[in-house]
Amino acid sequence: MDPLIAIKQPAADEAGIVSRILQRSIRSGCALDHRNNACLVEAWTRNKGCDQVSRWLQDEALCLRLAWLEGKPVGAGMALASGEVCLCYVQPESFRRGAGRALMVALEAFLRNAGRSHAMLYSTRTAEGFYQCLGYRPTGRPLSFTGLLLTPMSKALDSKDRVQE
Repeated sequence: MDPLIAIKQPAADEAGIVSRILQRSIRSGCALDHRNNACLVEAWTRNKGCDQVSRWLQDEALCLRLAWLEGKPVGAGMALASGEVCLCYVQPESFRRGAGRALMVALEAFLRNAGRSHAMLYSTRTAEGFYQCLGYRPTGRPLSFTGLLLTPMSKALDSKDRVQE
């Protein structure tokens, strides 16, 4: 991992930072998926406000992480102890600099340590190539959710590679 990238658990007072990263990344980086349709963007970002992020930070059944690149927050990711990666968003100007990959490494470590042998997620078209590069493979047909086309994907997690987050 690039020494300029740090993955940390956000502090309670960083909920607004996480929320802004999620919302901005969706609005700016996921236009292929929402096609600048204001109703789709609103539906996608509705549960990513500061209050919801604060609730996530208090939930021990999930892992929420913030990616820092060169001392600036640039990405956020979240996984559930049940094995699902729910979020992995990076600011568009920081794409292809390793923050997304570093977030996924941290989330997969959390899942391994929670005893999961597989990680699963629902990918947008924008992120599908990224996840495939990380070893995720489609597990079914794309489905529509609130107007977005999502592809179910999964990856086997090697339990012998348990690591510290």
